[in-house]
Amino acid sequence: MARLHDLGSVDLYTEGAMPPDVLGQRVAGKDALVCLLTDDINKSVIDAGTRLKVIANVAVGYNNIDVAYARSRGMVVTNTPDVLTESVADFTWAMILAITRRLAEGDRLVRRGEWKGWALDFMLGTELKGKQLGLVGLGRIARAVAVRAPVFGMRVAYTDIATVEGPFEKMSLDRLLNTSDVVSLHVNLTSATRHLIDKKALTRMKRSAYLVNTARGPVVEEAALAWALQERLIAGAALDVYENEPAVHPDLLRFENVLLVPHLASATTETRTAMANLAADNVAAVLAGRPPLTPVLE
Repeated sequence: MARLHDLGSVDLYTEGAMPPDVLGQRVAGKDALVCLLTDDINKSVIDAGTRLKVIANVAVGYNNIDVAYARSRGMVVTNTPDVLTESVADFTWAMILAITRRLAEGDRLVRRGEWKGWALDFMLGTELKGKQLGLVGLGRIARAVAVRAPVFGMRVAYTDIATVEGPFEKMSLDRLLNTSDVVSLHVNLTSATRHLIDKKALTRMKRSAYLVNTARGPVVEEAALAWALQERLIAGAALDVYENEPAVHPDLLRFENVLLVPHLASATTETRTAMANLAADNVAAVLAGRPPLTPVLE
């Protein structure tokens, strides 16, 4: 905030996601907008911000912004890549370990007072060594996840438009789903990836496999996931993002083999500070007539 105040007067909203009609009123006459992934920057908001030169999203994803329309109105749109790569990659592995070793399930059991003591066959989980990690998408974060895999003895397969050099095997989505023991999602939300993981995709996964989503919620069709879990078509799932945040499909709440986390992948003090600073730097650059540091070029 101090950095933004150095650029001029700041109109700060602190009550969560701003309704589009309120945002439209408050953006009028402003030169820059710093927004969060919970803010819907649609055509009406963009039309209201006739003076806007830059829309700085404090997130890597930008599906909350009508980027093409903003650019057609001469506005620069920026995001915050790179600065959160390591924290999200670490968090992805935390999710993988937590769901395969049943950590949250065990925590709930202890808190309910139902733990009766150690037993040889009690709450057995799944080891990762010798298993395949399947990455759907191989961008910055997925590559950071991939380079950590050898530490856990996992081989890496991926599906992506691009071919990436490295000790990773490129596969079709079908083959990746068929052969992976953990499937981790790392794609942007687009019309092509919305409900990419639906009933058809889930039926292709191993019954012993786990699904992990730290990308965007609507990439997974939650009703289909609940169905697959009910039918025991997969071993479990770990979700950090949801179709209709903060709402979670009620059927998912019934399953012990689902880890439900409130969108925390980048939630470290260091990373969130870096994201905020990068957004402020983008605003400062554009308002000074310089190129933005991290423009969205879609």
